[in-house]
Amino acid sequence: MFGVMLILAIVGGLATHASGDDLPLESVKKDPDNQQPVPDDWRPTLRAIVGAFVRKDFRLAQPIPNVAPVSSETAKQIREYVADYGETLVELTDATWRRSVCQWMETHWDLLVDLETEEGGVSDLVLDAKVFEAPDGYRFEIEMVYVP
Repeated sequence: MFGVMLILAIVGGLATHASGDDLPLESVKKDPDNQQPVPDDWRPTLRAIVGAFVRKDFRLAQPIPNVAPVSSETAKQIREYVADYGETLVELTDATWRRSVCQWMETHWDLLVDLETEEGGVSDLVLDAKVFEAPDGYRFEIEMVYVP
């Protein structure tokens, strides 16, 4: 509940997230030439997606608002890749956002979110997704999980 709430006071260009980490507040940017940090507005949805994966719900049987259903083929790929990686996925922490990126691709953003494991913290595994503008905000489509 407080994991996504931000303290409103801004000091020196940084805001303190409810977790206590000093991370810059990130807004959505359409820059086709440069990668950007993952915007704060998208992080709760991404946490929900990864939370489902932690529970082994790779098809997102419990729908997440603004997230497209995951095909059985994609869910199988994710399940197998996570199993082959050999470590246990855990919920995302703020450490994820220091390494995760997105980039505007003229019609959508490509997104790479570093996943975390119980055994090693932020791992080499990434969630690859696309984010589209939608009338009610943004729509997320999960592409795959892999090691780049």
